[in-house]
Amino acid sequence: MSISDPDMSSAVVVRAESAEVVELSAGSAFGLLADASGTWGALGVNRLSLSSGAQGAGPHYHTLSSEAFYVLDGAMEFLLGDRVTTVAKGDLLVVPPRTPHAFGAAPGSTAEVLVVMTPGVERFGYFRHLGRVAHGQEAADSLLAVQERYDVHFVSSAAWQAARTPVAR
Repeated sequence: MSISDPDMSSAVVVRAESAEVVELSAGSAFGLLADASGTWGALGVNRLSLSSGAQGAGPHYHTLSSEAFYVLDGAMEFLLGDRVTTVAKGDLLVVPPRTPHAFGAAPGSTAEVLVVMTPGVERFGYFRHLGRVAHGQEAADSLLAVQERYDVHFVSSAAWQAARTPVAR
């Protein structure tokens, strides 16, 4: 279904076995469920599986979309502006546009999270790009060239760096 499909009354069903999986590093992965073009531009949905303590996304913000995270299992740390908070199984977090945020599995925990962005922006290409970066097929700084295209604007955060840097003992 394309965004120009005149029959917006048709429901969208994505079967688990048909979802594209983008492997990241150390057992983490994106399950690509619905991109904007498949939902009349209404939203984009993915399922993110993070291995124990794994980084999900570094500090960034979106100018167009709100992003909702529903934790299906495990626990996650989130940067929200300049503070870091932990959410766990059953918790919902909604990040409004222009709010710097970052996320990863909490230390010592894995995480499964359903992520919904609305309105939808075509982002499956961005997730595939992240997979190529994770496997050394593209440099991490190659993401800078696609910030505008995917509405993912990178920022720095001392709070996030401090929270995610292991303490030497």
